Amino acid sequence: MTVRYYLYISDAKVDMLLAQIDPAFEQRSTTEAGMGLRLFNIKRSVEAPAPDRTAKLERVLRHLDESGQTGTVDEPEPYFRGTLPMQWGKLPSASGGALVYFGGRTEQTILGLGGAGSHAIGPSAPQSQDFAPSSAPTLLAGLASALSADGVEMPADRPSLAWVHTAGRLLRGPLQTVEFVARRLLTGPSPYPELDARPGMRVLLGSPLYVALAD
Repeated sequence: MTVRYYLYISDAKVDMLLAQIDPAFEQRSTTEAGMGLRLFNIKRSVEAPAPDRTAKLERVLRHLDESGQTGTVDEPEPYFRGTLPMQWGKLPSASGGALVYFGGRTEQTILGLGGAGSHAIGPSAPQSQDFAPSSAPTLLAGLASALSADGVEMPADRPSLAWVHTAGRLLRGPLQTVEFVARRLLTGPSPYPELDARPGMRVLLGSPLYVALAD
């Protein structure tokens, strides 16, 4: 198993995928140990511990790789992996939703990764009951709320990718190089080509299975 310093693990997504690809993975195995004596035989059942969250995550990642479902940031499949310098933290939200957001870019792609604050490793604000930021509509609504709370006005005629393009400016923390695997939610050409350093930039929004510090 790969050793990682995790910042974020989405147990909800991992459990959902694991139930589909390997339903028996979490079943506890029972082995029988016997000791023969002259007058009697003692047998006992030994239950193996249930797999922990990282073991389940590794099983899901292995399946995604083996089935060819994992692409890159610049060429995403249904899932994509990468290692990038990114800023991250909780975004302010007028709706009260706890949104953790990671923002970064390659030479071709402006990337945003968003998920529930309750999945961050360590102290975090609890996820609100009416906010589930693992789907594109609710994640985009959370970004819109965060931008509004910060006083950023967005043109009404801009597509949803504009929220992703702009959300990175709200992140105040230092750049950290992280590795991740995420579910692709939304991708398309940059809505602000006049602001991009390179022509032909694309925007990608994903929801991470995990994020960890990279060596």
